[in-house]
Amino acid sequence: MNYIEIPARAEKILDTLHEAGYEAFVVGGCVRDSVLGRTPGDWDITTSAPPQEIKGLFSRTIDTGIAHGTVTVMMDGEGYEVTTYRIDGIYEDSRHPKQVTFTSSLREDLQRRDFTMNAMAYSHESGIIDIFGGMKDMQDKVIRCVGNAKERFGEDALRMLRAVRFAAQLGFTLDEGLKEGIRGMADQLDHISAERIRTEIVKLLISPHPSWFRLAYETGITSVIMPEFDRLMVQSQNNPHHAYTTGEHTLLAMENIPANPVLRLAMLFHDIGKPDVCVTDENGRDHFRNHASRSEEITYQIMKRLKFDNYTLSRVCSLVKNHSLYPQLSAKDIRFAAFHIGPDLFDDYLLVKRADILSQNPSVIPDKLNYLNEVERIWNEIQMHGDCLSAKQLMLNGSDLISDGMKPGPEMGNLLNHLLFEVLEQPHLNTREYLLTRSRQLREQGRPRKDPDISSEP
Repeated sequence: MNYIEIPARAEKILDTLHEAGYEAFVVGGCVRDSVLGRTPGDWDITTSAPPQEIKGLFSRTIDTGIAHGTVTVMMDGEGYEVTTYRIDGIYEDSRHPKQVTFTSSLREDLQRRDFTMNAMAYSHESGIIDIFGGMKDMQDKVIRCVGNAKERFGEDALRMLRAVRFAAQLGFTLDEGLKEGIRGMADQLDHISAERIRTEIVKLLISPHPSWFRLAYETGITSVIMPEFDRLMVQSQNNPHHAYTTGEHTLLAMENIPANPVLRLAMLFHDIGKPDVCVTDENGRDHFRNHASRSEEITYQIMKRLKFDNYTLSRVCSLVKNHSLYPQLSAKDIRFAAFHIGPDLFDDYLLVKRADILSQNPSVIPDKLNYLNEVERIWNEIQMHGDCLSAKQLMLNGSDLISDGMKPGPEMGNLLNHLLFEVLEQPHLNTREYLLTRSRQLREQGRPRKDPDISSEP
């Protein structure tokens, strides 16, 4: 490819810098993605112009990283990072150079970048500037560091995880020298913030090849950022339900579910507790009773450690906790299951269930899929009928009970739960008239009721 179509605003920035007598190119990921036929997310620009000159050439700029030569130029409300050619100094924190030196050499600027495919620049006047063989590496579908891998990873340890993430996104292999560099330096990821690691993990998981998370294990990355996963990879599953180790089952399950962060995280973690609960009987068969509960506990710990937001954490933990539930094939039991899991999560639960089943022993898959298809059929009917599945859908609330003379307190919550359970059993009872009459009867009788148990797989 000799021509890359640059967005009009980015091209205007290049033209302005050129007219002022400076070199300027779009650089990095936008060049890589354009060559690969992907849509770039950002258009970064590198230039020989010093930061203060950049600021003087444009009416609105933001000093986003001016100490390192980066100025964000605002064009019609959209920001473009423009960075002066630079040479990085010593990295003391495995992320930031202690100091940078501005240079007039594009080669020296490209030489500091992570991978050859990210070390290319482009302008209409010069075409693609590819000093380190990025085009050939992309043709060969290989990810290779610019120069010495250990030096690049010593500058920013996150590059090791980024290499695995790019491999999963692009379907590329890792250069052997790069892999050896990771194996020798993976412990440096201890210096990287949880937020940056989390971002790369999520990008990897929602890639076209989430099972390539295996590369993070094989290169020693997970031993640092998620040692719990390493235990999965060596945990056997001598059980009729399974044909793979727990780790291989997990990797396959991630391939069998849509590329959604919550869903992929749920599959990554759904069996993470199995090594803790494994019991092998006298016949050599492995059992994992209560593994879903233990998996939820470990999932919570990992996601807290990686500083996931509470919304994502809550949904993933709920799916992990409930992934082994097998409700009976009746509308009543499936309504109770939806109430237990959460009506808004039940569709995701079904996706998790399907991915889990599809990753088990091929001999058990047909029967389990027949069961799941019937659950989905009943669930669709429940939704079509608009059955009540939660307290907020109940045709009676706390205000109604107060108006009827009941004092607020725990008893009110217990009463509403009792009414909800009756409606879950018999949806036609969800009328205000019935519920109000029934509430008066129950208040006289004082009858509490608990949520029924829902079956789990053995």
